[in-house]
Amino acid sequence: MPHPVRWSASAGTAVLAVLAFLFGTAAPAHAAPPPPPSVAEARDQLAALTVEAESSSSSYDRDLFPHWSAVEGTCNTRETVLRRDGSGVEVGSDCYPDAGSWTSPYDGVTTSVPSQVSIDHMVALAEAWASGADTWSTARREDFANDLSSPQLWAVSATSNSSKGDRDPAEWLPPRSQVHCDYARSWINVKYVWDLSVDSAERAALGDLLDSAC
Repeated sequence: MPHPVRWSASAGTAVLAVLAFLFGTAAPAHAAPPPPPSVAEARDQLAALTVEAESSSSSYDRDLFPHWSAVEGTCNTRETVLRRDGSGVEVGSDCYPDAGSWTSPYDGVTTSVPSQVSIDHMVALAEAWASGADTWSTARREDFANDLSSPQLWAVSATSNSSKGDRDPAEWLPPRSQVHCDYARSWINVKYVWDLSVDSAERAALGDLLDSAC
């Protein structure tokens, strides 16, 4: 039986922000993506994660995680994140941005072309698969791939998203060191909320980041 998604005050705040946005009152830019928990809470969450080697299953397929699902009206998850994380975003009746700009927190790259913005899964789908999602139902994997209530979805540059791939924080960090603390706390929170495991190198790297970057 799949584990229930853990809930937190920060997740509740994020949901309220998304609902306010969808019904006409946009959340302030600094509230998106949803803020991760405090450093102290992140340490507690990291300590609570199961430490085990990643699954070596070769059956992963991105299509096992249905993504960019409908959110509200004509808006899907990708379009919702573009509206949430951009500046001066204007959309048409199809919810696709007609104007706006996006600055990637990973590398500081700014673009006004929405097709050049990638929506990064903080914990990549392949990483989630190897950390426990291989046992989930398709419905739960869809919820994970479209999760707006935790700091799982980030609007970033295509270059940084491609560079990251499915690597964890022991293997890759954003070029901008200023975001490393938020990145570590967000990664931990997503793994905690979704009851995913960490491997030993990943856990050590996250602990080091909490000590050195926060």
